[in-house]
Amino acid sequence: MTIELIGGFLALLIMLKILGKIQFAQITPFDFITALVLGNIVGDAVFEKNVGLREIVYSILVWGLLIYIIEFVTLKSYPLRKLLEGKPTLLINKGEIVYKELKKNKLDLNQLQHLLRLQGFFSIYEAEYVILEVDGKISVAPKHEYSPATKQDLHLKHQDVFLPIALIMDGALIPNNLEESGHSEAWLKQQLAKKGVKQYKDVMYAEWERNKGLRLTKF
Repeated sequence: MTIELIGGFLALLIMLKILGKIQFAQITPFDFITALVLGNIVGDAVFEKNVGLREIVYSILVWGLLIYIIEFVTLKSYPLRKLLEGKPTLLINKGEIVYKELKKNKLDLNQLQHLLRLQGFFSIYEAEYVILEVDGKISVAPKHEYSPATKQDLHLKHQDVFLPIALIMDGALIPNNLEESGHSEAWLKQQLAKKGVKQYKDVMYAEWERNKGLRLTKF
């Protein structure tokens, strides 16, 4: 059983890598069912006395191949994609609730309010458009008076945006990130010394960002 569990775990891990992150990041009803079956194949097969590791791996590969083929075909065929993944639905159009679409998607007003609150809108009347996405989440285009002001609206000067780079995590240096930042280890030690840190193990997390320098949190 231990061998079967390890083998099934590794086979699932490989299959998930092949299928990619999007398969489970934006999960549709079809994706949910296929992923559920994929996990059950291992769970059920492990406790079947007549099923060995070879059968488990074979089942995962066949099921994973079917998922991969469907995903590939849906990329090429819009009608099939619409059939398997569904399509976004307009729940609020120009500030008006489309009750027919709410009913069609088995949503009531309380659920709509809940989804809006998760997006930071506490009144249905703050939304100009609300779209129900295929993964069950909503996208909201607020009415003009409720939309947040942008830097363009405030006429703020443009500033470049830079990604922070983690240099130390859990007391350990990340050499590749340090190299990416364009700094040497001698520079990092010098910066740490300025902040009263002698060893990497004393730092829980440290990151460097252009225009902001080195920031850190000690244990």
